[in-house]
Amino acid sequence: MLVIGITGTLGAGKGTVVDYLVTKKGFAHYSVRAFLREELDRRHLPVNRDSLTAIANTLRTKHGADHIVKQLFIKAQKTAAHSVIESIRTPGEIDTLRQSGNFYLLAVDADREIRYKRIRQRNSETDQISYETFINNEEREMHSSDPMKQNLSVCIDRADFVVCNNGTIADLHMATDEFLNHIGFASASK
Repeated sequence: MLVIGITGTLGAGKGTVVDYLVTKKGFAHYSVRAFLREELDRRHLPVNRDSLTAIANTLRTKHGADHIVKQLFIKAQKTAAHSVIESIRTPGEIDTLRQSGNFYLLAVDADREIRYKRIRQRNSETDQISYETFINNEEREMHSSDPMKQNLSVCIDRADFVVCNNGTIADLHMATDEFLNHIGFASASK
């Protein structure tokens, strides 16, 4: 079983890569965001970027930096299918997944202005924010000395492959294929 972790900056195209891996390459998808949304729903808390970040940090502090991805990896193991886990945000999550065996980390990034435009267009419950809030959210998640909190800059640095997604969706698909070739993944398209 191959496991690909996806990390990257806000609005860079992580979800688009996941959609491609699922629909064209047959991967099963496990989402950190969906896991956290379920936890927020259980606690009857609102779903926004602040509550998602807070619940993730609370769970990591209580159960360990790798708690969320461990839970998702357990689900992936049960299917024994090639899997993609979206969105890796701490070095501890990377360490745990690397120990699991056949794991590779893909980072997706793009210019900040492009990413802000994309999040405004996708219009999720966490995306209706000002540019200033977008920048503040990103800065909060990019660096931390606390291993229980998001540290995207370290995650991106530790990726096996980094895609700069300033182009089209077709360009992103080609870059994803390049990554898959880089790690030696050969699969017929669906």
